[in-house]
Amino acid sequence: MKQALLVVILAAAIGGPALAQRNGNYQVKEMNFDLWCQEQAGLPVERCDKRTPQDETAFEAYRAKVEAYEIPYLQQKNNAARLDRDILRNDPVDNPPDIPSQRPDLNAPSASTPPRP
Repeated sequence: MKQALLVVILAAAIGGPALAQRNGNYQVKEMNFDLWCQEQAGLPVERCDKRTPQDETAFEAYRAKVEAYEIPYLQQKNNAARLDRDILRNDPVDNPPDIPSQRPDLNAPSASTPPRP
């Protein structure tokens, strides 16, 4: 009994972040069975309306396959956008901050101190 509980806790700890990432961090588009059935599988409307277990199984397999590629694609797209924004566009070497053109002369007398006699 304790081992089963431990397995459930470990599965939740490992699987929880993956589920949160699936819809939380990336804009994963939800797939629709009816659209898949008619457009991807090319099945007639009457058969799609029946939603047979075989069609449901085929749809779930297709969705799992697409999602296996979609998350890494979105991660790559996000990383490329971050690289472009942070390094290529906001590089301080190419876009230096506004710096006064003249530096104060440290050897010149200060305006607050009187000149020496």
